[in-house]
Parts: sequence; structure tokens; C-alpha cells
Amino acid sequence: MSDYEFLSVDEADGIATIMLDRPPVNVMHIPMMAELNAVLETVLGDANLAAIVLRAKGKAFCAGVDVADHTPDKVGEMIGQFHGIFRKLAATDALTIAAVNGAALGGGCELAIFCDIVLASERAKFGQPEVQVGVLPPVAACIFPPRIGIGKAIEFNAVGMTIKANEAHRIGLVNQVYPVDGFDAAVDEYLAQIRKLSRPVVRLAKRATAMVCREQILAHLERVERLYLDELMKLSDAHEGIAAFVEKRSPSWRHA
Repeated sequence: MSDYEFLSVDEADGIATIMLDRPPVNVMHIPMMAELNAVLETVLGDANLAAIVLRAKGKAFCAGVDVADHTPDKVGEMIGQFHGIFRKLAATDALTIAAVNGAALGGGCELAIFCDIVLASERAKFGQPEVQVGVLPPVAACIFPPRIGIGKAIEFNAVGMTIKANEAHRIGLVNQVYPVDGFDAAVDEYLAQIRKLSRPVVRLAKRATAMVCREQILAHLERVERLYLDELMKLSDAHEGIAAFVEKRSPSWRHA
């Protein structure tokens, strides 16, 4: 596959691995999201894949989307690129697996939890802190309610809750939790079990299981995307929260 600046890609024995690589904590900006969209566009055409695995270099899985890309001149492009990732993930019949060894916050949490299977180390944590900077997590608004119920989803999305891996496993956000030491080996063993299966059967089983839920989530995402761009981004508090974060100060909310 092509060389990328913020990702590396490997494909072997029916499994494609996409490695996030933007130090120090893999914050996604528009160019990185464009690369991820390009990679997914390529692997979507490979009907021989049983799984697509998202992993990350460094101390975090992904600490979210660059707040600087939420400004009025960039937010439309950012949302288009960001949501394009999820539309592509939803379109594949291959299993999508996130291997999370560290923080998955904001857009990084959305990226992990949108995957069919989430494998986490004991040091992983998951959270949606967007509300603290005056915005909301549109993808989490769509995927959390069917996965963990409306009450917990609102805690994440409207209060900004962050939880550790074991709690995420308890409430159903995470499939498996492994010790930090040996995490990579545990993920590799999980993938080895998938490699023993028939790839077309895996793909059909995934499609049969996920099709209705994914259709509903994508329809919901269309509505939330409009709410984000047409309502949220017209609030002065949204712009104040973003500006305060960039300027490293506390926001002064106008509640308008």
C-alpha cells in the first residue's frame, strides 16, 4: 500500500492493520483523517479481508480530533472527513477491531467504540470530554445509546464522563480487557483465532448481525451532523469553548 505520513498499514493473512502514528497522542487533524479515509477506501475494495484492525503507536490510542480544526473556517471540512471515516467503517463486511492501549478520548473514543470489537489494556480509558470545550460528540451520540443505554450515553456525551477499561468492559463498551504487559500478544492471539475461520463466512456473519444497527446509526448520524453544523456551531459558547482551549484558559460561558 502507499506510504502515509500519519499512518502505517500492513496486510497479512486476511487481516489489515492500520497503525495510528501522530505523536505524542495521535490527535487527528484534517490531513490525518484524509489519510485514514484513503486507507479505508482502499481496504474496502478487498473482499478477501476478514478483519480491519486499528492500533496505535505511543502512549495513547487517540486523544481526539484537533480542537483547532473546529473553527468556523475548518469545521465543515473536518466533519466531512471525520464522518467519512465512520461511513466507510460501516460499509465494510470485514470485522472492525480496535486495539486500545492507552487513552481513547473524544474522537478517538468514537473511533474505537464504533468498531465491532474493542480490545483494551488495563491502562486504557474512554471518554467524551467535548462538552467541556463547548461542543458535542456526534458519532458518540449515535452509537452509545444502543450500546450502553440512554442514561450512560448522556453521562458520556452531555457531562463529559471518562472511565477506565474495566468499567468500560462492565457496561459493554469493551469486549475484552488484558494486562498491559502482554497486551500486544493477547491481541495477536485474538486475531489468530479469527484467521482460523472462513473469511467469506465471517464477512457474511458480520453483515447479517450488524446491518440493521448500522443503517439506523448512519441515518441518525445524518441528523446529528446537521444539528452540529446548523445549531451547535451557531452558539457563541461553542466558539468560546474552542477559543479558550486553544488559548489555554478557562471558558467564559454566555449560555447562548
